[in-house]
Amino acid sequence: MPTPRVTVIICTYNRADLLRQTLAGVAQQDYPAGELEVLVIDNNSRDATPAVVAEFAGTPHPPRHVRETAQGLDHARNRGLAEARGDILLFADDDILVEPDWVRQMAAPFAGDDVHRIGCVGGEVVPVFPDGLPDWIREWHAPLAFRQDAGPVPPPHSPMGANFAFPRRVFEKVGPFAAGLDRKGAALFGGGDAEMVRRVRAAGYEVWFAPAAKVLHQMPASRTTFRYAARHAFDSARSRVADRAGRPGAAGYLLSRFFVNLLKTLGFTVLALLSLIAVRPDAAKKSLVRAWRSCGYLWQIPRALCGKV
Repeated sequence: MPTPRVTVIICTYNRADLLRQTLAGVAQQDYPAGELEVLVIDNNSRDATPAVVAEFAGTPHPPRHVRETAQGLDHARNRGLAEARGDILLFADDDILVEPDWVRQMAAPFAGDDVHRIGCVGGEVVPVFPDGLPDWIREWHAPLAFRQDAGPVPPPHSPMGANFAFPRRVFEKVGPFAAGLDRKGAALFGGGDAEMVRRVRAAGYEVWFAPAAKVLHQMPASRTTFRYAARHAFDSARSRVADRAGRPGAAGYLLSRFFVNLLKTLGFTVLALLSLIAVRPDAAKKSLVRAWRSCGYLWQIPRALCGKV
C-alpha cells in the first residue's frame, strides 16, 4: 500500500502556548519525514506564534510559518490549500493534542481507496478540560463517537474542523472553503466545516469517520465560563442561519424558525427566572444559554432575509 504525501495545515490566531503543544505532538509523528509537510497558517497573530514555530525547525517534521492577512478561519484554510504540496490535506486546530500515529491513522482510509470514493475523513475529537469541567455544561461536551471502526457515516453526521482531511482532488471539484461562514479573530461565528462536508457529499463522495485518529481538544477555563458558553451559543445559531440562507427554500424555513425561537426565548427566560427563585443557579445558567442561542436566531434571520451576514 503506497504512503500518501500528507500536508498538515494548522490555522492559528493568538494561541502560541497551545500551538506549542500541538506542534510538539506533530513533531513526533511516526510518518515518513519525506511524505509529511506541516504548515502553520498564522492569521495575523500578535503574540509569539512565529517564534514558537521556529522552535521546531530541527524536528523530523519542521513546520513552515505562513502569514495570512485576510482575517478569518476559512481565509487561513484556503491559504493552506494554496500552499500545500501534499496529496492529502489534513486540517487541525491549534489547540489539539495528538498521538504519534495520528497522521497515519487519518491517511489510512485514503491509502486503501483505489477507486477514489472517499472525499473526507474525520477523526475522533475528545474534549479535555485541564482546568476542570463545571457540571452545568457537561452535557454539551462529548466525543463524536459516530462509529467504533473506520468507515462511512451518513448525514447528519459531520466531522469537526478540528480534525478532518481531504484528498487534494476534492477541492478541484468542489472549490475552496466558504470564507463568509467561519471565525474572524475572536468572534465565534462558524459553519464552514459542515458546509464543506455537505458540498463533498453533494459531489458524490463518501464521508468517513476514523475513531483511531483521535485528538484531544483542549478546553481551558476561559471556555467553560457562562460568558463564553452564551457567546458560543449565540454565534453558533447565527452560523446555522447564514449557512441555511444559501440553500433552496431558505426563506420559508427561516421565517418558521424565527417564530419558533421567539417562543423558545420567552420560555427559556421564564425557566431561568424560576430556577433563580428556586436557588438553582446551574439550571438558570443552562436555560439562559439556551435562550441566548434562540436570540442568535432572532438576530440573524432578519439579516439573512435582507441579504446580510
